[in-house]
Amino acid sequence: MNFLLTAEIRWTLLRTLTLFVAVLALWMNQAWALASNNIPLSSPVYQYLDVLTGLGYIKSEVKGVRPYAKAEVARLIREAEENLKKSDNGDTDFAFALIKRTKEYIPREVKAREEPSDIPTYAYNLLSAATLRYVYVDGVPRSYDRIVHDPGHQSAFGFIGGDLRPQFSPYLHGAGAEGTPLMENNEGVTYRRGSNGSLNWSSELFITDTTSLLFEPNFLVTSDAATMTLQKGYLKLGGGGHELEVGRDANWFGPGYRGALTLTNNAQNFDLIKLSSPEPLDVAWVKKYLGLFKYSLMFSRFNETTYTGIDPPVTGTAKSITRQPYFIGAKLSLKPVQWFEIGINFVRQQGGPGFSGGTSTSDFIFGGGNSNKSNTIAGVDLRFRIPWLRNTELYGEYAGEDAASFWPFVESYIVGLYVPRLTVSGRDDLRLEYYFGHQILYTDYKFPNGYTYYGMSSGHSQGGGAQDLLVRYSHWFTPRNNMALEYIYTDRGRQGRIEGQVVESKNAWRGVWSLPLYREIDLLLGYGWERIRNLNLVDGVKQSNQVATVTMNYLY
Repeated sequence: MNFLLTAEIRWTLLRTLTLFVAVLALWMNQAWALASNNIPLSSPVYQYLDVLTGLGYIKSEVKGVRPYAKAEVARLIREAEENLKKSDNGDTDFAFALIKRTKEYIPREVKAREEPSDIPTYAYNLLSAATLRYVYVDGVPRSYDRIVHDPGHQSAFGFIGGDLRPQFSPYLHGAGAEGTPLMENNEGVTYRRGSNGSLNWSSELFITDTTSLLFEPNFLVTSDAATMTLQKGYLKLGGGGHELEVGRDANWFGPGYRGALTLTNNAQNFDLIKLSSPEPLDVAWVKKYLGLFKYSLMFSRFNETTYTGIDPPVTGTAKSITRQPYFIGAKLSLKPVQWFEIGINFVRQQGGPGFSGGTSTSDFIFGGGNSNKSNTIAGVDLRFRIPWLRNTELYGEYAGEDAASFWPFVESYIVGLYVPRLTVSGRDDLRLEYYFGHQILYTDYKFPNGYTYYGMSSGHSQGGGAQDLLVRYSHWFTPRNNMALEYIYTDRGRQGRIEGQVVESKNAWRGVWSLPLYREIDLLLGYGWERIRNLNLVDGVKQSNQVATVTMNYLY
């Protein structure tokens, strides 16, 4: 029997699920919980924690759900302090310095852990963090807008299940834009050719230990405009293992450094309702039988877009298609032992204007059928830490863009290697990360503008139909004095090309130097250069881009 779900029934199911999770959250007792705001995804705090993990002083980190709440950072830092006191390693000065610097970003949360009875009823900080940036751009961003050949008739991993996926059309529309060359994952902020400047600052408000608010505007000046927007702004209720967040914020699903398949901070931040666990669940049976467990459930909506053109591409007729789907995201991360973490990732574009008729129960849950009104990306990620190899980490993410019954396939993946202690001191680290995106990743015949939010990919910054290799080396002189050098190779169009398209390739170098400037203010100097062959898949078009940045950060 084929059941059709009306909009009313779907919303009833969503409300019921939300109520169930909320009741479950209230029922579960947390030994210690504090509402706190998030550490920005670009903050060096994440690198400090990576180094402390590599040195062996942090063992309970869960990297699959980010950003970290400040209370979670305080928990990890306290763990590092306790392990450092028991360490017989003679050279601990660097680790102590990392801990000391991290505490300067989270004074309220550190004090709350040490003296929980002293949490004030009401507190505020009008300037908790700020970043002032000058950017000089000499170059042209790439466009991801292209027609993609969709072979159809695929099996899972190319051989499992037979002909699982029909060919609705031999062509799809790839959409999106790069933003700013050499400045990916910038929360949708783009800079124009020539001189640019931006200023972000954060203000915080706290009411007892259960409520926190953050307000972060962005003032952007480019060669042709000056704008003021809300970069982040949200209200949080709860803390510990359960927290409700309402507002605008950045999010990241997966262990990747340069990118992730399902959700990153590459595009503008979503306006969302999120239920999550800023810290691992403090529930006895969960910790006993499952291990450390964190989750994130999100609900939002994409911006309205109108596609005007041939649909399906090449073989169709001229159409104008308006879409504004809802966004549903879920992330579960489980760490059963200290050296292993596994995660499940799920994002979906669902419904919106332009659709008619009902959706079968099977298609609503799994997608991939004739009546579905969704575009789903789902998969798993794994992370292994190898203690006997100086805590070197191996990690990977797999995701499918389409579904056959319940199996997400049309595979894309990320594979990474992180060596936190290239030398015994822990002051040198090396990272290699490879990304392969299937040609129909972030595309869907029902949503011609793809998995984009305000014109940029909400997943990996390099879009679909691409492969990308990052090699990154960095050296720590002190926690506030770090130099890093990166090499990046990217190509697009190796898969899914149509007549007239050629492979686009890019070689890029990028260097960053961070050093203390004055008191709590750090100075970041950056420069990047890249050479692109066959720009936007057009034969013979070459382009060189360079970007120089000067940034002053105050606890950001």
